[in-house]
Amino acid sequence: MRPPLVTDFEQFFERANLLLERWERRLDGHAEAPDWGYDAYRWRHDANGLRLLPVKKPHRVRLEDLLCMERQKAEVVRNTDQFVRARPANNALLWGARGTGKSTLIKAVFNAYRDQGLRLIEVEKEHLVDLVEIVEVLEGRDERFLLYCDDLSFEAGDAGYKSLKAVLEGSIAAPPDNVLIYASSNRRHLLPEEKRENQDVHVVDGEIHPGEAIEEKISLSERFGLWLSFYPFSQDEYLTIVEHWMNQLDAGSVSDEQTRLAALRWAGQRGSRSGRVAHQFAIDQAGRNG
Repeated sequence: MRPPLVTDFEQFFERANLLLERWERRLDGHAEAPDWGYDAYRWRHDANGLRLLPVKKPHRVRLEDLLCMERQKAEVVRNTDQFVRARPANNALLWGARGTGKSTLIKAVFNAYRDQGLRLIEVEKEHLVDLVEIVEVLEGRDERFLLYCDDLSFEAGDAGYKSLKAVLEGSIAAPPDNVLIYASSNRRHLLPEEKRENQDVHVVDGEIHPGEAIEEKISLSERFGLWLSFYPFSQDEYLTIVEHWMNQLDAGSVSDEQTRLAALRWAGQRGSRSGRVAHQFAIDQAGRNG
């Protein structure tokens, strides 16, 4: 039997080594491994280095609450289902008018499949330069990860632009099987398009050839295998969404003429008949009516 003093020394040096390892990881810019007991995370830069921060209360939106986008919803569900089943699936770009449910659809499909091992990681645009590090953390794990980039767009010279291209099949390293990128954007090609760039277009033997600047911008969005476009809702679609949310919140109905006119005025004041505006109107009515 060893003396208690020897055991105490062993425990002390074991703890000291653990503290040194943690300190070295922090100096290298790498934090400790995250708590994998959660299903949603954010990638963060802070005093503890680069790390995945668990989201303790994710937005639990449901697919059945998303109306007037059946084609887009069916495509995202199909692609995500293939991914969760470890079958081939594409990175997806959801682009179009503001407030039409692009990012909400991504969150809803995550919630639909989280019980099957799907995990969501939100990566802000300024952190896209860390995509290679993020992928290294996730590679080899049993879970399936969606990297979620909301309102994605770039200006000339943005550092994250080339990092995203590299992860989207633009690197000598093969993309990991358990990671997909789902991005939403108001821009189809993610970069600003200037008038002078269209003047570089030239015609050869009757065929139109875009200039180099346009080719560069198109090359990024083309790396997303699934493109889905979202357009502003018609008045009838807008009122259908208002009716859905008012029913959910027990706030009345647009079958009442005064409520219908109020919903249209609400949209007119905001210059948008979007799902977001419809939801906001229903919340306002629920609050007014108690």
